[in-house]
Amino acid sequence: MLTLLMAKPRLDIIPQPQSVQLTHSFCDLNNPLLLRTNLPDSLVTRFSKYLNTTPRVHFINEPRKHANLLKLWIDSKDTSFVSKEAYQLVIKKHLILIRASSDVGIFYGIQTLLQLIQFNEEGSRLPALVIKDWPRFAYRGFHLDVSRNFFSVGFIKKQLDMMAYYKLNRFHWHLTDGPGWRIEIKKYPLLTDVAAWRKQEKWTNWWASDRHYVNKNDSSAHGGYYTLDQIRDVVAYAAKRYITIIPEIEMPAHSEEVLAVYPQLSCSGKPYTNSVFCVGNEETFQFLENVLTEVMKLFPSKYIHIGGDEADKTAWKTCPKCQERMKEEHLTNVDQLQSYFIKRIENFLNAHGRKLLGWDEILEGGLAPNAAVESWRGEDGGIAAVKSGHKVIMAPGQYCYFDHYQADPSTQPEAIGGYLPIEKVYSYNPVPLVFTPQEAKLVMGVEGCLWTEYVPTPEHAEYMMYPRLLALAEVAWTMPGQKSWQNFKQRVNVHIPYLLSKGYLPFTLSNEISINYTANYPKKEFLVNLDSEKYPSTIHYTLNGTQPTIHSLCYKKPFPVKGSKIVSAQLFQNNVPEGKVSIQHLDYHEAIDKTIIYNAPYSQAYPGSGKNTLIDGLCGGQDYGDGHWQGFLNNNVDVTIDLGKIEKLSSIHANFMQTIGPEIYFPKDVIIEVSNDGKNFSELTRIKNTISDKANGLLFKNFGWAGAAQGRFVRYIAEIDASHGGWLFTDEIVVW
Repeated sequence: MLTLLMAKPRLDIIPQPQSVQLTHSFCDLNNPLLLRTNLPDSLVTRFSKYLNTTPRVHFINEPRKHANLLKLWIDSKDTSFVSKEAYQLVIKKHLILIRASSDVGIFYGIQTLLQLIQFNEEGSRLPALVIKDWPRFAYRGFHLDVSRNFFSVGFIKKQLDMMAYYKLNRFHWHLTDGPGWRIEIKKYPLLTDVAAWRKQEKWTNWWASDRHYVNKNDSSAHGGYYTLDQIRDVVAYAAKRYITIIPEIEMPAHSEEVLAVYPQLSCSGKPYTNSVFCVGNEETFQFLENVLTEVMKLFPSKYIHIGGDEADKTAWKTCPKCQERMKEEHLTNVDQLQSYFIKRIENFLNAHGRKLLGWDEILEGGLAPNAAVESWRGEDGGIAAVKSGHKVIMAPGQYCYFDHYQADPSTQPEAIGGYLPIEKVYSYNPVPLVFTPQEAKLVMGVEGCLWTEYVPTPEHAEYMMYPRLLALAEVAWTMPGQKSWQNFKQRVNVHIPYLLSKGYLPFTLSNEISINYTANYPKKEFLVNLDSEKYPSTIHYTLNGTQPTIHSLCYKKPFPVKGSKIVSAQLFQNNVPEGKVSIQHLDYHEAIDKTIIYNAPYSQAYPGSGKNTLIDGLCGGQDYGDGHWQGFLNNNVDVTIDLGKIEKLSSIHANFMQTIGPEIYFPKDVIIEVSNDGKNFSELTRIKNTISDKANGLLFKNFGWAGAAQGRFVRYIAEIDASHGGWLFTDEIVVW
């Protein structure tokens, strides 16, 4: 069992090493450093540039009294290193030693040393210690979408620098999609002459338009692409930082831009008609193989990502060429046709020494034999892939999609929807509990994803990336037993000023208080926990709805609450309030822990905590995937609650959420009824929604009744608007 001895001075290293042992000595950095190494000269030159980035050390070429020895040593025969990326860092009074079995291990040891120096509380006194460290996962990735909004080479390199600093080693470059083709392909010049350009600079404006493309020489053209030389330059730049770039070339769907300029590859043969390649057309495969051949010449990565997600297969059902292909291949449905497509592309990649990687939809119809899966629609795709013997990368949206809000949406720039605070990123375990130890080995790693529909600028992109990417880095590197949210919170608050000093523009963490609570059903009470992303800070709170002051109760530890209370909490730093007051209504109401009957089923994709979600006393937060919201897809909410006996009733209400990006809407109407026998119901109220289904942002609305009535059974119906369908999300039906 590894031990982590957290003692003073605090070590603000991210990601947290697997093992740290501190001693009571120190190394004085005021003394110069003499470098000794068995690395080749090219690596010495490269690594020295990193070491020279800190002003706290200076190097000498000859031994000198009181000098410290910095030793970088590769021992390729040392079997104690569990991977090539493992390293050992030893600091003594006059010695700093970094050992590894390979140069990448030395590189990561240097990153840890740089952080120790940068965030050292003792100034020039570096604590004596022994660090033994290695990554939990071989694949530690970040995905950036440059199709929807284009980002420069300089911006890409800037992010690669910080990825290396935090030991991330895979950059997933989403180069093609409907909004724009971003990579030069010599054989098909229209991809960059036309399909890379549009009149609208922002994706949101393009999406609301006719979604056409323009010639690059058009005076109104916005967009861009990376030339062959730029691609080679970025790939080499990443390689020097031990980052592998994995290109993504979308297929068979998300290909509107290709089919607009090469319409013969679509089922209709017409531009601006289809978004999916025609699988029955042999020219489709000639095109894709030619493109992939050029891509493989640029990217040495073992895996090539082909997307494979969200294919609208409608056109395939009536396309004569696709139907003929299905007949020839003895396929019975279009899911199998997609599988044929994926397997054929995989065979081509395998023949060129590469492997196929795709989003979890590539499972549909049967998975290609050597393909790996990136699971984004929750963990189910990853679980299914592993159970069938395939490798997976875990990137479920509820933990890994950085295009979601990271704090109260009213305080944040526009996002696609959802809610993903840094603590939730940090809480993720990429190995599902259902896996056996052998199955767990098929989890290659984890990836954070930034899609850029609502991220039009480099500044906005960095705001969404950082500091959540630091939390993801620790998820990817550090063993679960060595992780601690409270400890990470302290460290990330130290790293944010460093990011700012280096010219990055991170979110500086929320000023809001998170109010979390659990229900104690035997005692009929809640246990309330208050927390803040900021550190250090103080929290004051009230239980009667009044605004907290410096003289209100000071939060020290979780506290119990009975009945109905309004918890109001405020962050204070240096006795000064910061941010908005966080408010949570707690209602230990009459329906809690009673019996509920679903007259219409909830979605298994968002079941909340199961059949008692709507009467467990636990309200949802800003994230529809937080386990407290229950989702209903293209279906009404229709439940009956049995209170056990006839009760006097004074109010019945429930909250709903609307965020139109993921197609979550308020109900069209809500009907609340009561009954004494569960058969004959009387309507108490019928409420029409008055908020537009086009309203942007993350919105919440309470639909309820107040008055005087009695009954044993309460029926709550929320009707979906059939004109657009989508999701209904509710969290708790409160009955008093």
